[in-house]
Amino acid sequence: MNTFILTDSTCDLPAEIIARYGIEVTPLHINMGSETFFDGVNITKEEFYRRLPDYDPAPNTAAPGTALFIKHFEALVEKGAKEILSIHISESLSATINSARLAAKEFKKVPVTVLDSTQLSLGMGFLVERAAQMAEAGKKVEEIVSKLREIMPRTYVFAALDTLEYLRRSGRMHIAVARFGELLRLKPLVFMNGGKPDAHRVRTRQKAMDRLFSWLDKHGPFEQLAIVHAGVQERAEALREEARKYFPDGEIIIQQITPVLGTNLGIGALGFAGIAKEK
Repeated sequence: MNTFILTDSTCDLPAEIIARYGIEVTPLHINMGSETFFDGVNITKEEFYRRLPDYDPAPNTAAPGTALFIKHFEALVEKGAKEILSIHISESLSATINSARLAAKEFKKVPVTVLDSTQLSLGMGFLVERAAQMAEAGKKVEEIVSKLREIMPRTYVFAALDTLEYLRRSGRMHIAVARFGELLRLKPLVFMNGGKPDAHRVRTRQKAMDRLFSWLDKHGPFEQLAIVHAGVQERAEALREEARKYFPDGEIIIQQITPVLGTNLGIGALGFAGIAKEK
């Protein structure tokens, strides 16, 4: 294999998939009080979600610097890479891909192609997995990128949030809007497709779940489907039972989202990531 795949820690791929294909993962940074953690390296998801409600001020996140990307490029060259495809969280959500682009310009040992996944979480993770499968089959970067660009428009992530509090605490939402929403008991939803994040609001948790299923109806059937959540494993398992009819011939995996995403979405976020079948 001459083509190697690099991604970042927001991809939410299971560890066994990352190990299976030798995917290199660059961690984002999480600042919690006086402590700085590398996402997925020196803090577990379980520890993060246990500590999250008690942090004041709220944790914040940061993109990796160019030096860290170059370190990971070097690691792949040592493994035998002749070319590298670096796939990252949508630039509409993070500065991570800009750091990767700057690092790729500096790195001269092998060609590095940087690709905006237009997604987050397992929406990106599924694309990274496809890229790794194609690389293992001997495909070159150009062919892999072409295929991923075909898949991106039918890749979706949508989720219901339990509260606006974490968006407010992270600075992603104006405090007055967050408080007004909480007063009305609004449940926010996020929808991501084609690099364009969209926000919706409903009145109750049940209406939020109804909206998720309406999106499954609208955008299915799916060739891959997963449930993503932030610290609510039991609710995720219950949701999987309700969702089986939308994916009767395959396994709906459950994956807890990375702390970097959980910092902004908060405990209780719950939804789906999927790739729709070609119409």
